[in-house]
Amino acid sequence: MDQASSFVPTYRREIRAGLRDIAPVAVAALPIGLLFGAVASAKGMSPLEVILMSALVFAGGAQFAAIESWIQPAPILTLAFATLLINARHVLMGASLTPKVRMSRVQTLLAYFFLTDEAWALSERRALERPVTGAYWFAMAVVLWSNWTLSSTIGAILGSFLGDPERIGADFAFTALFIGLVAGFGRSRVTLVTVAVSAGVAALVHYFIGAPWHVASGALAGIAAAYIAAPEEARS
Repeated sequence: MDQASSFVPTYRREIRAGLRDIAPVAVAALPIGLLFGAVASAKGMSPLEVILMSALVFAGGAQFAAIESWIQPAPILTLAFATLLINARHVLMGASLTPKVRMSRVQTLLAYFFLTDEAWALSERRALERPVTGAYWFAMAVVLWSNWTLSSTIGAILGSFLGDPERIGADFAFTALFIGLVAGFGRSRVTLVTVAVSAGVAALVHYFIGAPWHVASGALAGIAAAYIAAPEEARS
């Protein structure tokens, strides 16, 4: 068997890899989903509304931002603008990932509905060794989407009986997991500079201005830092 044929993926192998990689993320997402459901319920949303929001929006940060600003009647324009700023990073993640996925254009567009920070990080790490296949991506997507939708719905049903996950630091689980995934990309000078500048700018903007401006600011600062720190030949 030659070296090229040894990298030919099988659906079963790719699905197993996707399930294996997404399992820690799914576990970390459970308390976050429960917390969102409980908060949404306290804001007056029914379990049916919560399950529809999680299934159709599927964006944890944007959903929390919407719930924090939720009043009756809902400020649609404000919510839409905040969601746009928070999710603007998906444009950059999609542009980074598209050359590395082995899917048709239609499959890619469908796949990016399920794009999350963690799915992007896992896919980028896998792309260091081989292209990201549809079987790998959708194995991750189905698990994480189902897990988020189910856990947020359970949170909405149980409501106040859950208590506050912030007491035990469960609200930090997703953030800690993502930091670990990013750390796995390596310790090159460009990576370290990009992460440090992006995190520093986001923290400063969040402290002095507040959400959701820190998301876009951190992303743009990271892009600028990566460009400046990259070797001259990589810029051309």
